[in-house]
Amino acid sequence: MTDFKAWSRERAEHFEACAKKALPPENKLPWKLHESMRYSVLDGGKRVRPLLVYAAGRLVDADDEALDHIALAVEYVHSYSLVHDDMPCMDNDSLRRGKLTTHRKYGEAMAMLAGDALQAQAFFELTQAKVPAEQLVSLVKLLSAAAGPAGMCGGQAVDLLAAHSELNLEMLSTMHRMKTGAMIRASALMGLYAGRTMPDVALVGAVATYASAVGLAFQVVDDILDVTAETAVLGKTAGKDAANEKPTYVSLLGLEKAQAMADEQIRLALEALSTIDPEGEKTERLVQLADFVIHRDH
Repeated sequence: MTDFKAWSRERAEHFEACAKKALPPENKLPWKLHESMRYSVLDGGKRVRPLLVYAAGRLVDADDEALDHIALAVEYVHSYSLVHDDMPCMDNDSLRRGKLTTHRKYGEAMAMLAGDALQAQAFFELTQAKVPAEQLVSLVKLLSAAAGPAGMCGGQAVDLLAAHSELNLEMLSTMHRMKTGAMIRASALMGLYAGRTMPDVALVGAVATYASAVGLAFQVVDDILDVTAETAVLGKTAGKDAANEKPTYVSLLGLEKAQAMADEQIRLALEALSTIDPEGEKTERLVQLADFVIHRDH
């Protein structure tokens, strides 16, 4: 089997090709909307969510084309959330993925529409996945729940309310399990529904535990990098959390304890995987993704 770097690069390039083909073309009316949608998705990002879809799909020998549609759907939702998150009414940021944020490039109104359109396009992509009807319904439920008030949008609302206020560790973790973790969890679980039959309960439970832990670790590492990494490496503005007086794992725990918390979440994630694949043959990519999350530098 190829190493993780080679695999993740190949999957990212494959995803990029799929997205270029699937997104509305720039030469079709309304051009500027299509252009801003493509700008928001293409040429950037770690593609962690699509990689989770592809890695989880290996556990059920999933259909490759179905996985592509699911990967597009989760990344469209993630990309739309970044477009809206960067706008002046939210975090008011000017840099994302090493380039101008969408609203700085195309204006606030077009950026808002690009985000709205990407969310709608995500659910259209799911309908293109050739899976049994029962599984398609499960895919829609998973994505809508992860993106909605109980997930990403709800977490962002809590984040806005938490600015300039104090949160304890439990409240902060709850917020991030919603804002970041819900979509990471959904990405892994959705890969399981691209197989020929419904995944069994034990498999779903183990992957859900794995992905929930990875999602929390991802956010803890994000908070650490906001303090320790430079803007040029991050591809977004470093130090924004402290400047905006946002509570983070680092501000609550300090760097050393925050890192220990992230390490513990990865341990829990790997423990969950061992219950369904003791030899680690089919879960290898998920294990490697967990390792990438804890050791990433941006």
